[in-house]
Amino acid sequence: MDFRFPSTNQSKHCFTRYVEYHKCVSVKGQEDSDCDKYARYYRSLCPSEWIERWNEQRESGTFPGPL
Repeated sequence: MDFRFPSTNQSKHCFTRYVEYHKCVSVKGQEDSDCDKYARYYRSLCPSEWIERWNEQRESGTFPGPL
């Protein structure tokens, strides 16, 4: 990681925030304000195509991450 380019390759952070959001929702519920920050994080970092694909994978039970 080159700290001169902080926005380069944020894919790990994107994936982590997506997983954290869904873990939070499963524990606290979708209306909890604590989960909103994770939603804002992953929505700002992740391309919408990835989010759509991960949502489809979660629905079909094939998501590769720990939820």
